[in-house]
Amino acid sequence: MANSTHFSHNAPVFHGRNIPEEGFIVGYAAIIHGLSLQLPMPKPIALVCNQNKKYQTDEWQVFPKSYSPNDNEQLSEIDALYRHLVFALKYEGINLLFFKFLTKYYTINQLTELVNIEPTGQYSRKIWFLLEWITGIPLPEKEDLLKKSYVPLLDDKLQYTIKGIKSSRHLIINNLSGTPDFCPLIRKTPKLEEYIAADLAQQKNSYLKSINKDILQRASAFLLLKDSKASFSIEGESPKSQRAARWGQAIGQAGLNDLNKEELLRLQQVVIASSRFVDMGFRQKGGFVGEHDRTTGEPIPDHISARWKDLDQLINGLIATSNQLLESETDAVLTAAIIAFGFVFMHPFEDGNGRIHRYLIHHFLAKKKFSQQGIIFPVSASILNHIDDYRKVLESYSRPLLDYIEWKELKDHNIEVLNKTIDYYRYFDATKQAEFLYDCVLDTIEHIIPNEINYLTYYDQFKRYLEDKFDMPDKLVALIVRFLEQNEGRLSKRVRNKEFGALTNKEVVEIEDNYNTIFYNNK
Repeated sequence: MANSTHFSHNAPVFHGRNIPEEGFIVGYAAIIHGLSLQLPMPKPIALVCNQNKKYQTDEWQVFPKSYSPNDNEQLSEIDALYRHLVFALKYEGINLLFFKFLTKYYTINQLTELVNIEPTGQYSRKIWFLLEWITGIPLPEKEDLLKKSYVPLLDDKLQYTIKGIKSSRHLIINNLSGTPDFCPLIRKTPKLEEYIAADLAQQKNSYLKSINKDILQRASAFLLLKDSKASFSIEGESPKSQRAARWGQAIGQAGLNDLNKEELLRLQQVVIASSRFVDMGFRQKGGFVGEHDRTTGEPIPDHISARWKDLDQLINGLIATSNQLLESETDAVLTAAIIAFGFVFMHPFEDGNGRIHRYLIHHFLAKKKFSQQGIIFPVSASILNHIDDYRKVLESYSRPLLDYIEWKELKDHNIEVLNKTIDYYRYFDATKQAEFLYDCVLDTIEHIIPNEINYLTYYDQFKRYLEDKFDMPDKLVALIVRFLEQNEGRLSKRVRNKEFGALTNKEVVEIEDNYNTIFYNNK
């Protein structure tokens, strides 16, 4: 139990963060602190300040004093808890991981007391629904409601929702975007709202319709290979061209097959060149991402994977939620973020997780008709260009969890997770991941695709010049372009004397000038 019936917390520093205003921590963070629940603090943390200020940053959501839950010392603990929960549902949205831990902390009788404080009020009904949805167990002595009108569970001003299904027992519209086995949520932010309003898919399609079909087809082939190589490079690998091309073919088929366990296993077989040193299929042992101590071999995890015994339930939940999202009107990029990042956080395979994670981005963009026009959407190339931001967005999930996962080292220097961790992988806030993915989508539309198309346009123009002036065959055109690219628009003395010794000095200068005019002055 909490040390008192009072949850609001007042201190200059809160869990390693300097409080930006004098006031009290309230809502989810106050309850997590007061009950010492073993889950990360929400972002942002809610703070009621002593002045008339209201603003939000990545870390803090500041409210005026008039917003205080008023959990005074005369209240019982359950009454004080209820007031903070009402505040949280009003202003912070729904935190499923928090509610799961609440069901572990309090007894059935206490939870029943909680939802009976205002038994027909909308917030009591939301709490009641969440407790039963998460546990799958009806609270005893709670009878179905009859007279109230339906209210939506998620506030669509705070979080992204789906159309929803009515629960007649609670008179609640369940507009959660997932199932009890897997349901990450995304907060509405100005950044995401601007991206969605911009309709980037339509912008991309309008741009591509203006491109010559031949150029577009060739660009698609280049971008497919570029994206495949980028996905390997993100993992620190430099695959042979044949292996990259094989994975590129798989990427090119994204969206054709339905997502299921068999499809995930097929993708792992495609991405792993040799299974000699890898146990294929879903993990039958622990897993982590990180390093080993160079002297002792002790694991140094940056990310700890889901327990292998939980993978069947988690993957089933991920697939069920993906089907639900595909049937809904949920934005394509948000859908891709929820499923692809959920997959990589679970890390269900011994190897291949990162590349399959990025494949799933392609898959859901294609399934949701974001990727069209017969051209691959090379988002992995953009991720590689923003690799530091990518690592930060992965760590924003992984790092806070390290404090709550108990593990021991095994003889082979792998790890075994000792506590129950499944809830961390099925209920998380995917807002940062969605914002990052949208950043990469915009970069792909504004830079990566146009740069490839422009390059091919310039190449064709330069090729026509060389053919007309020098009757140069395609093989030599490709060779001279490569040399010019490698040497900042100039042919080295060795190249001029060897591969292109037939050219005069005057002709070399003319070729160099034309190359630089076409490739650089057009930009």
